[in-house]
Amino acid sequence: MRAAVALLAVLAVLLAMDNLRVFGGEQWLSAFVRIESQYFYGLFALLLPPAFLLYPTRRWIDWPCALLALGLLAAFFYTAELALDEAWEFGAPPWAVYAALVLWGLLVEALRRAAGTALCVIATAFSLLPLFTEYMPGPLQGLAASWQDTAAYHMLSIESVFGLPFRAFANLVIGFVIFGVVLQFTGGGQFFLNLAFALLGRQRGGPAKVAIVSSGLMGSMSGSVVTNVLTTGQLTIPAMKRAGMAPHIAGGVEACASTGGVLLPPIMGSTAFIMATLLEIPYMEVAAAAALPAVLYFVSLYLQIDAYAGKSKLAGLDEKDIPALGETLAAGWFYIGAFALLVFLLVFLQREALAPYYATLALLVLNQCSRRYRLDWRGFVELAYNSGKLLIELVVILAGVGLIVGALSLTGLSGTLVNDLLSLAGDSLGLLLLMGALTSFVLGIGMTVTAAYIFLAIVLAPALVGQNLQPLSAHLFILYWAMLSYITPPVALGAFAAASIAQASPIRTGLAAMALGSVIYVIPFVFVLDPSFILQGGWLQVSRVFAEALIGVWLMVGAVQSYLPGFGALRALLPRLLVGGGGLAVALPGLAELGGGPENVVHLVSGGLAAACGLALAAYRNRQVRPAAG
Repeated sequence: MRAAVALLAVLAVLLAMDNLRVFGGEQWLSAFVRIESQYFYGLFALLLPPAFLLYPTRRWIDWPCALLALGLLAAFFYTAELALDEAWEFGAPPWAVYAALVLWGLLVEALRRAAGTALCVIATAFSLLPLFTEYMPGPLQGLAASWQDTAAYHMLSIESVFGLPFRAFANLVIGFVIFGVVLQFTGGGQFFLNLAFALLGRQRGGPAKVAIVSSGLMGSMSGSVVTNVLTTGQLTIPAMKRAGMAPHIAGGVEACASTGGVLLPPIMGSTAFIMATLLEIPYMEVAAAAALPAVLYFVSLYLQIDAYAGKSKLAGLDEKDIPALGETLAAGWFYIGAFALLVFLLVFLQREALAPYYATLALLVLNQCSRRYRLDWRGFVELAYNSGKLLIELVVILAGVGLIVGALSLTGLSGTLVNDLLSLAGDSLGLLLLMGALTSFVLGIGMTVTAAYIFLAIVLAPALVGQNLQPLSAHLFILYWAMLSYITPPVALGAFAAASIAQASPIRTGLAAMALGSVIYVIPFVFVLDPSFILQGGWLQVSRVFAEALIGVWLMVGAVQSYLPGFGALRALLPRLLVGGGGLAVALPGLAELGGGPENVVHLVSGGLAAACGLALAAYRNRQVRPAAG
């Protein structure tokens, strides 16, 4: 089975490369794949059937499901040109309708196996919505459709299963998924971990700062919070515990770092590519816009660790446990080379679809120079299997989310739900943002980040844009809040995964992650209220807003940890409240939009005064405590 999954993964990647003309010239398969829908059916035929074998129940069920899915998709592949000419999505022949109905059911079952019950139930309920929408109350009442029309629309149109999420996967995401898997599989994770130890291991709280860097970098490649926790966390969490950090804090640090990795350019997981496709802008615009918020978040994590280490008097690692920087770079220079090639192709040549394939090829060739991580035939098969497993999981999830998108499109609800949200919020931008944040968070609990983002990008983002917010900032706002469920109890999947490694209480680890990552709850409001924070403005304005945010974050960290780096302890509650509240006011721009008064005056003056008073009270109390202690 592993060999079969590996083979199908290789064929899927070759099909994607052929579609993009990765190596120039004519398409190799142009005689077979003549139109885009054929490419989609072919790709789906390679990746959907093995889902029933990767996530098995009983052999007498799994194999028939896999073979049936393969046969149906092969039939649709063969008739794709005829379906396009005759518009089958609005009038398919009977056999195609029944085939679409069976394939719909197979996709739902594959989604249950690959993504869990929650997403399966949500996707199934929405996919059936056209059948009973006329009986639904107010906001969910739309245009009704028969089961024949619904099945045909889901499987034969380019607005449902093969809609925007699937198209982004087929044309952009595959290459970056493969690059991330190859980087991890060839020892890139260990290299970046060693590099972080060499650079930061000597500092107080060094292992935790190492986790921030290494897990952040690898999280950007993998795009999966839980997967990243379970891989890099196996190395970083024990190192943090050996340095004297409490187990639940060590787990919280890893969960926060892995969560932030998905928000970190240049890759940001798969969701950013879907965002770029939906907004019809180059991916690099999304990556550039996400850069300053990601930097602010990781700076806040660094300050949190520094404050915790200072308060707990934690030292860095022993010199014998720190790898030499020169030796580390000499052993893994080709990882940096492949990464640099990827960035060069993305930023300077603007070849975002082709960049990951060239970078992956370079990495594989250069990796063969490494004695430790050089791949033999068995290694290549294992690499292909792991790549295939990730591609299969991702394509099933995106196709399942496509069912939701298709149902909203067929019923016309994608527009009416936006109007309902606007009417509920009235003219209050603040209320609409809070409603959006809560909705994104709740959906992030039941769905993957990508699924929650796609749903809300259709339903919620237009409402935010309708309040004169920048489209890119509105979409990033949704993405950030969908991520927060990974570190926020009662679910906190990232924190709970870290707790299992740290052997700590899941709830305590989740609460620790929530405190350590507290700034991430504020950052979306920073850039949605002032789009210059996502580089939508002049450099002077961008620099000013970022500087204010840094100062605000520094003050908020001090309030959370009761220790302000560069200042000292904040022992009493009142100084902490003043400093934290002042930091929040300084960091949040655009208060005029929420009725806070003249912008750039109220939030700076009031926040600065509050923080100054808090620091003065803390300094006075510290002077009183020191003589008493002596």
